[in-house]
Amino acid sequence: MTAGPTKPGPGRDGGSEPVDAPEAPVSGAEEERTAYAAEHPEAPESAGGDEAERLEGDIAELQSKADERDEYLALAQRAQADFENYRKRAAKDVAAAESRGTAKLARELLPALDNLALALAAAESGAETEHDRKLVEGIRLVGNELSAALARVGIEAYSPEGEPFDPEFHEAMAKQPVEGVASGTVAEVYQRGYRQNGVVLRPARVVVAE
Repeated sequence: MTAGPTKPGPGRDGGSEPVDAPEAPVSGAEEERTAYAAEHPEAPESAGGDEAERLEGDIAELQSKADERDEYLALAQRAQADFENYRKRAAKDVAAAESRGTAKLARELLPALDNLALALAAAESGAETEHDRKLVEGIRLVGNELSAALARVGIEAYSPEGEPFDPEFHEAMAKQPVEGVASGTVAEVYQRGYRQNGVVLRPARVVVAE
């Protein structure tokens, strides 16, 4: 006797036995991914490692270029500072040389200026005629022009009469009692002194009261 189709038997709760649902069909894209992964099991990991190595190489190259840039920048800054210091030293040396040259020339001219001052004093004391007065005026004009020229390069004359005696600026030619003048005071100036920017070129020769 041929058996007919088998019907599901009743379950424990009187229902039918559960039947497993059929699996969902796999799409074509998933099949391709699965096949590629099976053929190249190391590809994703290898690709990630190569990318990391490239990034590390790029970072190292950028760091090297930054270090090189900083080195050149520091070198340029040092060169600029050295040049600025050299420029200042050169300017200072030139100014000092000019000052020494001017002082040397002034010392050579001082005796002529002293004689000119004596000539002016003599001419003023004997000026009686119009001609004499014109001569006095001419000598005074020459003296004023020479003094102005010296002043333009920082050289000035000084006459310390009535000032306290200072051996740094005065040279005592004599000491004597002078009525009405305190002891240690310059009573008379024999010869004017000259200084350049505060530095004595020649001290004033004076008589000091005692």
